[in-house]
Amino acid sequence: MDALFGGSFDPVHLGHLIVAEAAAEALGADARVRFVPAREQPFKRAAHGASPEQRAEMLDLAVRGNARFAVERIELHLPAPSYTVQTLRALRAREPETRFALLVGADAAREIPTWREAGELSRLAGVVAFARGGVAAPGNGIVDRVIEVPAVAISATEIRARVALGRSIRYLVPDAVGDYIARHGLYRQGVPC
Repeated sequence: MDALFGGSFDPVHLGHLIVAEAAAEALGADARVRFVPAREQPFKRAAHGASPEQRAEMLDLAVRGNARFAVERIELHLPAPSYTVQTLRALRAREPETRFALLVGADAAREIPTWREAGELSRLAGVVAFARGGVAAPGNGIVDRVIEVPAVAISATEIRARVALGRSIRYLVPDAVGDYIARHGLYRQGVPC
């Protein structure tokens, strides 16, 4: 089974990686997690501080060395904005034999009924909600399974703000991602974050 973990990943941080590792363990020995950077999220169009390709490159650096993790760039080649149903259809067309699970946080799981063609999601993939620190995932008829993951209080918004203020992001992101951010001048003062 391949679990699809989508998001902005602007930037990817240790909280994302911890959740993905816990999800891979919960889903079984053959489970892999594909990180799917959104080209442009419908609800966050103005929020991206790094380009889609830069976010994918940071993900490549972050997942290096973990055989259960991969970066799936399919949304970078689909029309914007990135709708989950379009992504799942494109993946199913490309890989009809692969079993997919859509990995979503408890907050996002509550919003699934408002997503574009929400009723199609469970036909295209199993929907697995991850609950952090006792936060309950909704029983909305679309979520097939709920897994527990550690609660990690790290946010990409906080990381972008720290970079803009010239503060350290060490131990919030993998070292290679921190180096990439510095080398490319991402999220600095005057840059949208």
